[in-house]
Amino acid sequence: MNDVQATAPWRYALSFTTGALLAREADLLVPVYLGRRDWGQTREQAEQENLLQARTQESRRRLTREAVQRLSALDDSEIEFLTVATSSERASLMWVAACRRFEFIGEFAEEVVRERFLLLTPTLGYGEFDSFVHGKALWHEELAKLSESTLQRLRSTVFRMLRDAEILSKSGEILSAVLSERVTAMLSARTPSDLRFFPLPVSATVDGPR
Repeated sequence: MNDVQATAPWRYALSFTTGALLAREADLLVPVYLGRRDWGQTREQAEQENLLQARTQESRRRLTREAVQRLSALDDSEIEFLTVATSSERASLMWVAACRRFEFIGEFAEEVVRERFLLLTPTLGYGEFDSFVHGKALWHEELAKLSESTLQRLRSTVFRMLRDAEILSKSGEILSAVLSERVTAMLSARTPSDLRFFPLPVSATVDGPR
């Protein structure tokens, strides 16, 4: 292996254009997983029974795979919590699942969305997303090679996730995250705290729930 190969950065996973936040899909898959405690078996059953009600076999396979991969980014206590979570709490956890599963989304959430919120420039448009992509493309060839149509799909999916997670308004205003005490406690218990994926004051991410 030469020096260039040894220092080459990892590649971003960019398969998140399947669905958006996938909260509905989580509702359907979580009971199956809790009965089996095995994501492979959960995926197999979901595909066989078309639990996610996809129209074609290919879309069924793709959607089930993506939903399972997202959910597997959560630990079992978080999965169990989804069974009693409110719709807002579920959306928050599925946003975290997306940020954990896709470093690209997690970095955008922390480096752009949260940073703009903290700098009191609480608006977010497609231009900020494109600038983020172009900046990361200096180290990630897979981003530099994106077609315009793929970039548009990635962009629209991320913005839809942000709106579904109640982080971004329809008019493009970054909303201060309103997290329940239960969700705040779970996310702040991790190191580093997964509260970093939300537009929150610095004191909230450092101190955790009060």
